[in-house]
Amino acid sequence: MAALFLKTLTLQTIKTENQCIRRYIGIYIVQKTQLSLIASAPRLSHLIHAKAFSTEDTQDARKKRKKNDTGFSNIGRKISERIIRVFDEKGSDLGNMHRADVIRLMDERDLRLVKRNSSAEPPEFQLMTGTQIHEERLRLREREKTRPAPGPTLTKELTFSSNIGQHDLDTKRKQIQQWIEKKYKVQITIKKGKNVEEPENKVEEIFNQILQTMPGLATFSSSPQPVKGGKAVLCVLRPLSKKEEIAYRETQGTQKGDSLNKENGNSRESDVLHQ
Repeated sequence: MAALFLKTLTLQTIKTENQCIRRYIGIYIVQKTQLSLIASAPRLSHLIHAKAFSTEDTQDARKKRKKNDTGFSNIGRKISERIIRVFDEKGSDLGNMHRADVIRLMDERDLRLVKRNSSAEPPEFQLMTGTQIHEERLRLREREKTRPAPGPTLTKELTFSSNIGQHDLDTKRKQIQQWIEKKYKVQITIKKGKNVEEPENKVEEIFNQILQTMPGLATFSSSPQPVKGGKAVLCVLRPLSKKEEIAYRETQGTQKGDSLNKENGNSRESDVLHQ
């Protein structure tokens, strides 16, 4: 019985050792195979890395091209079109010209060529002096500064006392006018002075005085209203719309015509009386 037990135990031990040996040999073979495959794989260092596609890059490039197309600059001798329409430095139309003739004219008059309208057929260009280009750039720069930022209309705020002096009031009025010209709304808050003898309608008179200095530019967006328990008065001025500007100019033209007719009528009456 003991001999049978020892024989069974020996066979089981040999079987377990064989399984362990096969397992380790299998792992070694797999690792060696993987290393050989990696070593035999072709090296890719000679491949060129392609730049990843990005819609942002495309949009930036498109915006840059658009800015260059609309920008005001001297294009030099790089005229891509064969036939172009040319205007001289005085604005006179020289008609359609070959680019070789344009370059020769530039050399003869010492002028620069500026793109005027690239969407026309043929494209329009203008010959200009260096001084003219510089002045035009300054003018465009000033126009960009006065152009309001896109989006909702911004509101500027201004607060002062009703006891303000005339000189300081004129300074405030000029600041308000500059904001109105840039198409801003202006919220004005006037605090009532502590002077007991101050007229009740003094604040309203200040508002009207400010508005009267900007005819054809501004109007009340909200009429003067008491705030802070009646200790101050607030109103908002806004620039006139295009329609309101046209109506104002028409009204002024009508008033001038009526005044001229009245003056002519008075002069005729005086002539009759003298006769």
